[in-house]
Order: sequence, then C-alpha cells, then structure tokens
Amino acid sequence: MKRTVYDTDHDEFRTMIRDFIAKEVVPHYPDWEAAGHPPRDLFSKLGDIGVTGFGIPEEYGGPGEVSFKYQAILSEESARAVIMLGHYGLSTGMVLPYLLTLATEEQKKRWLPGIASGDTVLCIAMTEPGTGSDLAGIRTSARLSEDGTHYVLNGAKTFISGARNSELCVVVARTSLPTEDDRRTGLSLLVVPTDSTGFEFGRNLDKIGLKASDTNELSFTDIVVPVENLLGEEGKAFAYMGQNLPRERLLVGVDATGRAAAAIEHAKEYVKERVVFGRPVAAFQNTKFVLAECATEVEASQALVDRGIELEAVGELTPADAARIKLFATETAGRVIDKCLQLHGGYGYMREYPIARLYTDIRVNRIYGGSSEVMKTIIAKDLSL
Repeated sequence: MKRTVYDTDHDEFRTMIRDFIAKEVVPHYPDWEAAGHPPRDLFSKLGDIGVTGFGIPEEYGGPGEVSFKYQAILSEESARAVIMLGHYGLSTGMVLPYLLTLATEEQKKRWLPGIASGDTVLCIAMTEPGTGSDLAGIRTSARLSEDGTHYVLNGAKTFISGARNSELCVVVARTSLPTEDDRRTGLSLLVVPTDSTGFEFGRNLDKIGLKASDTNELSFTDIVVPVENLLGEEGKAFAYMGQNLPRERLLVGVDATGRAAAAIEHAKEYVKERVVFGRPVAAFQNTKFVLAECATEVEASQALVDRGIELEAVGELTPADAARIKLFATETAGRVIDKCLQLHGGYGYMREYPIARLYTDIRVNRIYGGSSEVMKTIIAKDLSL
C-alpha cells in the first residue's frame, strides 16, 4: 500500500541514510557483532551527517526542531539493512528528549553542543537487578551532602544499553524514601559522566540477539554528582519517565515493522532461488499462502505505525495509542519473522543468513520499552477495565 507520511525531503534524507549504512556499517557489521558493540567513531560519523542532535536548537549547534519522521526513517533503514546503529536510537530518540525538556539554560550550554556534534553520547540507567517494569522499586540511592553541593550516588543497574560508548548516563536514583501512599515518589534524574570515580562497568551481557549493541551491568560506589547535574526537579523522575514513553514505544513499533518487512524480502529472495523436489520453493502453494499472510499482517502493522507517526508529529500520541502500536507491531513481527525463517528450512537457523539475525534480534522488542503484558494493562485501563 502507498505510504503518505513522508514527502520529498524525507525521501532525500532516506537516500542519504541508506548510502551511509551501505558504506559505513554493512561492511563492518560482522566485526561489530564479534566485538559486542560498534566502534565509538560511529557516533562521530553520525554527528558529521547531522543526525545526533535532532531537536537541539541552532544556538547549541543543533538543527533545531526536527520531525520525529527523520528518526523513524533511520530506524526503517537500519531494519531494511538488518543492522543496528549501536544504541544510537536510544541516545537520540529516547534520552536526548529528557535534556531538551528538563535541562536548565546552564545545562544546555554545557551538554547540548557535544551531543549535536556526536562528541557526547547518552545512555539511561533505569533497570536494576530486582526491578524491571516496576520502576517504583528502584533502590539506587543519591544522598544529598550536608552542605547541599552534591549527591553521593550508590547502587547497581543492569540491562543498560550502550553505556560503554556513552559519555553521559542519565541515572534514575532515589533521593528520598517512598511514602506509604505513593511508592513512585522520591525518584530523581541525575546526569552522571561515565568516567566519574566510582562509576564501574560490569559484564557486557551475552544476549541471544542484538550482538552489535552492548548491554551492561553498572555499579555506582560513592560517586560525587554535583547538584548542578540534577535534571528537572528532585523527586519527579517517575512523572518525567512517563512523558517520554509514548515516543519510545512508537520507535520500537517502527523498528519491529521494518524488520518484519525486511524478513519478507529476504524470504522472497530465498524461496525463488532455493530448489526442492525439482521446483523452486516459491512454486509451492504453501509458500505463496504463508508470504501472502505475512505481507498482509505487515501492511496492517505499517498502517498502525504510520498513524502513530502522524499523531506524534502533532503532539497527539497518547500512552494508550503507543501501547497499541507497540503491542501489535512487535507481536506481528515475531510471528512474521518466525514464518519467514521456517521458509528457509535449516538454512534459516544459520547466522550467515540475515533471517537468523532478524529472528534473534526481534525477540527483545516484546520486552523492552515495556513488555507486551504491560502494554495490555495500559490498553485495558484505557478501556476503563
């Protein structure tokens, strides 16, 4: 079906990104997977083409207000090439908005120029060993010093994407105890340089997919964080995190739909070339029916995602809308990619084929950004259930 969310400017941008990925990423991607993360200079190169500072005002070196559609195109083109740009999407699309919305003028002058140039990359540390979706259970503490000049940060985080390639980490920490009436109160956001004394990297976790994007354990031991690095107001982190979740979940849906579409293209190519019983696999009715079903599901997912992109562009994407998009797109992608792998037969299980990477990479989309079960809870609440 014809898509109508993009114009000629977007098409030109897509061509540039497609060329960049073909030249700077695809030839080196196996090495990145072996290393467990991309080289740091990837982000400098992304900065050189002007895509690390979407939304950063020109006075700080950025391009100014930029439509989310450009980030969606970057996600779609990464999916098309069956690669990931490290944690680029998280840094630019999910963490940067916190700074754009909450940072003081002094903080903007200190941080935004480096982000716009690609010299400063961002990550965020929410999840802890004992807290996943239940962020109200965070135990990492930030105690204000007696003279009120700094916080002392202690605790541990896990499943943190991209920390090894980041210069700044937005840490969610407890600055005061929760109340009996509200477990969510008392959480704050602190911007912590990753080279701070007491900031330690644990394991680079061995995931089944997303091999070229590092996922780390972190520990904080008596890190001194100046009060000037408090982002927003103390104690309001939970509300701030909720404000950014709809865009984050839309981005997950964009990625899932793009990867499902890529799986169909790779399956089509394979079944036309692969011969069994003297006939191309594509000649069998089952193959045609399976791909017809997959294509229809992806078209439905794309329509839902595109509607979400349009709503986001005018500031009308609700948490329930984003939950519906993420739930449908990620569950659809899981089914579609599984069917496309099946059409590859035994070769689909071999990592030399892109479908194998798609299969392992897509599984986490139903978990991060809020699991499918959390999405269903949000949707049910929107239905007044």
